[in-house]
Amino acid sequence: MAEHPVIHTRDLVKVYTMGAAKVHALRGVSLTVTRGEFVAIMGASGSGKSTLMNIVGCLDVPTEGTYDLDGERVIGLDRNALANIRNRKIGFVFQTFNLLSRTSAVENVELPLLYDRSGKKLETRRLALEALERVGLTDRAHHMPNELSGGQQQRVAIARALVTRPALLLADEPTGNLDTRTSVEVLALFQQLNEQGITVVLVTHEPDIATYTKRIVQLRDGHVIRDVPVTDRGNATEDLRTLAAADEEAV
Repeated sequence: MAEHPVIHTRDLVKVYTMGAAKVHALRGVSLTVTRGEFVAIMGASGSGKSTLMNIVGCLDVPTEGTYDLDGERVIGLDRNALANIRNRKIGFVFQTFNLLSRTSAVENVELPLLYDRSGKKLETRRLALEALERVGLTDRAHHMPNELSGGQQQRVAIARALVTRPALLLADEPTGNLDTRTSVEVLALFQQLNEQGITVVLVTHEPDIATYTKRIVQLRDGHVIRDVPVTDRGNATEDLRTLAAADEEAV
């Protein structure tokens, strides 16, 4: 039997009512993402990409259409059920890291496990340390966020997203607050995780960031206008070596 897709939406419509006006954010978006893909969702402001991200992330519900997340029908679930599936199935990475400032790296990573209702994830410290090891930050486990660089803070955020072993890693402009080199470091990590089988959907407005993914879905005015494989894909690990060599020559 064929494995079900991680994301399967059909004819998603989202209409916001703002006073007497109606804003059509999505106009019939159908999207399928299978396990192990690395997809960039692109679009200008007002294209519908943030609305699609929120629906895929179970943070909002469509006006019309269907959505299955890792084989589970999402449409019609109440707020508590949405929170439960969100915690089980999705790991979020945001532009602003969203780390608790007075909490150590490992304690930040443990947070999603505290909301686990299955009772299966009782060894929170071990699981958090394993997640930090996956992102190369074992030696920073007990540092506070203000003792970490921007890139390290984003790695902690990625570890936090991974700790529940979700079906989907959803990254919203994850390099938006990072310089070029640190952005490439984070993209190298995403590529490594994807090579390990993790499904990644990355929302970005930057074409150069999207070239590190495997597929680009572009929205405009609430429609998918382009859905193509990346033909000349960037290798972030190689690009890091090039940047390091350039830095050495400059010294």
